[in-house]
Amino acid sequence: MSAVRKLEQEEAASIMPAARECTNAAAARLLGEKLRALRARRGLGLKDVAPIIGASVSKISRLELARSPAKYQDVMALASHYAATSAEKAELEVLYQQSQNSDWYEQYADVTTDYFRRLIALEGQANRIMTYENMVVPGLLQIRPYAKALLRAGLPTHSAADIDRLADLREKRQVILRDPAPEVVALIDEGVLRRPVGGVRAMYDQLNHLLELGDDEELNISIGIVPFLAGALASPPYPITHLRFADGGPAELVYVEILKSANYVTRASEIKEHMLVLENLMSTQTGWAASRSRIEAMRDEYAKHL
Repeated sequence: MSAVRKLEQEEAASIMPAARECTNAAAARLLGEKLRALRARRGLGLKDVAPIIGASVSKISRLELARSPAKYQDVMALASHYAATSAEKAELEVLYQQSQNSDWYEQYADVTTDYFRRLIALEGQANRIMTYENMVVPGLLQIRPYAKALLRAGLPTHSAADIDRLADLREKRQVILRDPAPEVVALIDEGVLRRPVGGVRAMYDQLNHLLELGDDEELNISIGIVPFLAGALASPPYPITHLRFADGGPAELVYVEILKSANYVTRASEIKEHMLVLENLMSTQTGWAASRSRIEAMRDEYAKHL
């Protein structure tokens, strides 16, 4: 091996500490971010580089946001156009290879959307998850009967076997709540407590589960109920999830889910706007003690009908 080649490899290794242990999703996210950074360094816009790989501006954007799978030849062509160094190209190669590895949730690709699987992947890389739900209990906090009722209602054409598989996926997704766990802040609209998804028994058990999670000091979970009156002006008509990372890639992003689709917000100005919404919601709830009382009150109401 030449001394030059050895030096290039050592340089690449020295700047790839985050790349070595990346999962599929984290590697794809880092790959897209590094391509964006190289493009920005050259002062090029999306429209300037789209012709390099014979793509549309939206395809370049999706590549940088890890919303669509990367092709090796596209990554290398862009890297050359950006005048990337040998070490930078080596890093991109490592990230590309790691982005091609299958993660456990890919076995559910036939019954889930790409954007939902991407959310699961990103949750696994986050060190803080802050979420607001206006219609249902957050997925990370759902029990199986509650989740299955939601799935049956939302996917009426799916078979019972598919619903069971999706319920399995939701349970496996909750593994991240255990050590090592991210900090989870769950803001739940008060109306969610009053909506008996799956019937009285399922809702009674679901509220008990929320109480157990909120009381468990070994978990890094904070649950806040956004009351009707205080949250009337602060609550958006859609759920919002903010994810924060510490792996050397993009520091944060926001996931906004709407009917049959979702949007990943990565622009700093737009992330700030969504964070202001979450912070306003946070200010409307008065802590776990008050939230616990609201959950207990509704749990006891359901208990009367068991």
